[in-house]
Amino acid sequence: VLQSSNSLKASYEDWLLSYGLSVSPFHMRWQTALFNRQFYNWGRWKPKFLYLWFSIGMVFGIVAMFGSVILLGKTLMQTLTQMLTEAPKAQNDRMLQVVVSILSSSLCLRAGNLMGCVPGVNLPVSQLTYFFSAILISGVIHEVGHGVAAIREQVRFNGFGIFIFIVYPGAFVDLFTTHLQLISPIQQLRIFCAGVWHNFVLGVASFMVLFLLPAILFPFYYTGVGALVTEVAEDSPANGPRGLFVGDLVTNIQDCPIYSVEDWNSCLGDISEKSQVGYCVSAATLQQLSFPARVYRRLDGTVECCSNNSLTDICFSYSNNLDSNLYACLPARKVIEASKVCRTNMDCQKDFVPSFCVTPSLENQTRLIRVKHPPHIDMLFVGHPMHLQYTVSLSSFVPRQNFLSIDLPVVIETFCKYLISLSGALAVINAVPCFALDGQWILNSFLEATLSSLIVEKQNRELVGFVILLAGSALLAANVALGFWMVTAR
Repeated sequence: VLQSSNSLKASYEDWLLSYGLSVSPFHMRWQTALFNRQFYNWGRWKPKFLYLWFSIGMVFGIVAMFGSVILLGKTLMQTLTQMLTEAPKAQNDRMLQVVVSILSSSLCLRAGNLMGCVPGVNLPVSQLTYFFSAILISGVIHEVGHGVAAIREQVRFNGFGIFIFIVYPGAFVDLFTTHLQLISPIQQLRIFCAGVWHNFVLGVASFMVLFLLPAILFPFYYTGVGALVTEVAEDSPANGPRGLFVGDLVTNIQDCPIYSVEDWNSCLGDISEKSQVGYCVSAATLQQLSFPARVYRRLDGTVECCSNNSLTDICFSYSNNLDSNLYACLPARKVIEASKVCRTNMDCQKDFVPSFCVTPSLENQTRLIRVKHPPHIDMLFVGHPMHLQYTVSLSSFVPRQNFLSIDLPVVIETFCKYLISLSGALAVINAVPCFALDGQWILNSFLEATLSSLIVEKQNRELVGFVILLAGSALLAANVALGFWMVTAR
C-alpha cells in the first residue's frame, strides 16, 4: 500500500533503507553492520586454531553431503515399502516419523521452503517458545560459522541479518561475492561447510548439556528417587481428589518401580503391551466383598458383571481350579490395596491361606493401573495407559529446597532437545546436494577441487554438478512429499 502511494513511496523506501529493513509479502529481513567488528575479531582470533577448526568442518561437511544422500535414499525406499505394505512395522513407522520430523523442521528454517511446521496444528502451542528460540539460535550459529570462516579466508564481510518468513525466524550473512569466487575451491569448502559444521557442534554441545544435566544441577536438584509431577491436564483422567497433583512424587506403577521419567514411560509402555495383571485375594475376603451380579458380554467379547453406574466397583475374573472362569463384582480399592500382583493362582499361594488371583475384566486396551505417590493414597486409574502418559507431565529432578522451581530442569531439558533436533536438522538437510541449499555450493567446490584434472573443461564439470544437484533435489522433494503423505494419512 505504501509503495503504491506516489507521495509516501520515496519516504517509505528511504526509511527502510536507513534502518536496513527489507519488506516483501510474507517476508521481512533486517541487515546491519553493527556486528562487523565482532565478526572480524572472531575471524582473526588464533588463525592456526581456526584453520584446523574449519578444516575439520570441511571434512565433516563433505562426509555429511554423501551421508545425507544415503540417509534420504534409505528413507525413500522405506517409505515406498510402507506404502505398498498393508501392516507396516511400528518400529519402521517411528523411524519414518523421525526422519520426516527432521525434514520438516529443517525446511521451516529455509525462507521460501516452508513445509510441514504449522504452529498450533502439528506443533503444540505450549512449545512455540522453545521451537522459535531454537530455530533462531540454530540459524544464527549456522551463519556465524559461514561469516567467521569467510573472514578467516580473507573474504570481505558486508553484514549480518535476521529475517522472518511468515512466522519463522532465521539469519543470514552478506559476503562479497567477487572475493568468494576468487579464492581456491578448498577455501570455498571451508566457508560453505562451516554452517553445517557449527550446527553439528551446537547439537553435540546441547546433547552433552542434556546428558550431564543431573551433574550440573546436582547442588540444587537430586534424581533417581522417582518422577515429580509438574503438570496435570484439566481433562486428564488423573485429575481429581484422589488423583495426581503438582509436586507429587510417583514411585511405582503396578509392580514397576519408578526412578525417572524414562521409567514412567517404559512402565506405561509395558503395561499397554502386556495383559492386565491380577491381584491376590484370599478366599475369605473374596467371599466377603463379592455380591451377586448379572454377567453379560460386551461387544468385544469381554465380560461385565457390575452396574454401569458404579464408580467404585469393577468386575474381576478368577479361576478356582474347578470352573474355568468365575466373575465377581468387587470394590476396586479394597481389592488392590495391600494386595500382591499376580498372573496365576500359583503366585498367591502363601502360608497355606487359600487365595485367588483376581484379574479386572475390562475392555480391550483398557487397564486398571495402581500408581503410588506417597504419602498420598494410591491413585487407581482405569483407561488406556497412553492417556495417562499424554496428560501428565513429569520431571526426573526433585528440588532440594522448596523455593527452587520444579519447572527449571524441564525447561532446560526441553530446550536442549529442540536445539538437538533443529540444529541437527539444519546440519543434515543443508548438506544435501540440492539447489538453494549449502549442499549446492559444497558440491560445486568439491567438484572443482577433485575433478579439475580429470575433467578439464569447466562447462563439463558444471554439467556433472547440475545433474547431481537435480538428482539430489528430486530425492529431497520425493522424501518430503511421500513422508508427509504417509504421516498425515495415518
